Amino acid sequence: MNQPITVPPGTEIELADFEPRYVEGDWKKKSAAKQIELNTNATRDLAHRLYAEDRRSVLLVLQGMDTSGKDGTIRTVMTGINPQSCQIASFKQPSSEDLQHDFLWRIHKEVPRRGNIGIFNRSHYGDVLVVRVHGLVPEQQWRRRYDRINEFEQLLTDGGTTLIKCFLHISKEEQRERLQARLDNPDKRWKFSHGDISERKLWDDYQRAYEEALTRCNTAHAPWHIIPADRKWYRNMVVSQILHDTLKELDPQFPPCEEGLDDVVVE
Repeated sequence: MNQPITVPPGTEIELADFEPRYVEGDWKKKSAAKQIELNTNATRDLAHRLYAEDRRSVLLVLQGMDTSGKDGTIRTVMTGINPQSCQIASFKQPSSEDLQHDFLWRIHKEVPRRGNIGIFNRSHYGDVLVVRVHGLVPEQQWRRRYDRINEFEQLLTDGGTTLIKCFLHISKEEQRERLQARLDNPDKRWKFSHGDISERKLWDDYQRAYEEALTRCNTAHAPWHIIPADRKWYRNMVVSQILHDTLKELDPQFPPCEEGLDDVVVE
């Protein structure tokens, strides 16, 4: 079976069709680790050139169920990237100030500057996921947000930001094991809360919400990548490859230097 990472815009996505433990080809944990190292080394140089060029930006959006590995992906994929050229934003419950504005206000403020790679740990999609599942706003209101999100992402791409949207797809059983591992390890128990159990009970509701978001906001200018995430090493390799390939295609260049520098001697 060959499982795609991306599907054509307009395709109705059903997550049951995507195996969270899928591995394409003969990749193993050891060979994937070598590929990740190659990818991050090359990405480091490309990111440096993107920063020097100072004309475009890249935004990596990570979405997924709890324990799908957003933090771990960031740690691995961004290894060695100059922090000066990298922006990371995590979106949790909106503040009272956020709620005084439209739902995209707090998101737009965190879009990466030109020359930078931005990472969203969760994102604007929370407003058609959490908001939908918990009924925080009327249905007719959150349903209009799919179009607003597509328009927002078009605005970003028109302004020179390339979006890489990754849905980290894990199974319910894998989530159970990861939550239990947090409980069993005193050094990781701080990451667990009773709310994790409450949210887990809404698994099916979240799956339906993700399916609609992945379907309706899978566009030519900002496609979704559905990343099998039960195997952490494969998840990290796939995302690192996508980031590297995207930057390579952008092919950022160092800006030209000033004229007349050949004969300059610093005394």
